[in-house]
Amino acid sequence: QVQLVESGGGLVQAGGSLRLSCAASGRTFTMGWFRQSPGKEREFVVAISRNAGSTYYADSVKGRFTISRDNAKNTVYLQMNSLKPEDTAVYYCAAGYSYCSASGCSFPREYDYWGQGTQVTVSS
Repeated sequence: QVQLVESGGGLVQAGGSLRLSCAASGRTFTMGWFRQSPGKEREFVVAISRNAGSTYYADSVKGRFTISRDNAKNTVYLQMNSLKPEDTAVYYCAAGYSYCSASGCSFPREYDYWGQGTQVTVSS
């Protein structure tokens, strides 16, 4: 049974920082962070491979956000620096299966498991 629980959201002024955590149950997955702001569709933020060897960031957060994981704790983190009002959203962590072959592994196109979300609000 897979369960994901996010924490660490809150209110911060522009330029500030927050660290989100996602505690997972079950096997080690490729993990991703997504966000959704009012009136908009869910947006991909970043993903990290099972062994943390690969990451993939959306252009909107490159250089500001950093994803990491501690597999011993089965926890994924999202360090968010230089926050902007545009970053305001509900942030969700998600777990999915990587697809591997002799040529290597790819990030999931779809994620199978989702957390409940945590609110991040960035004020001007």
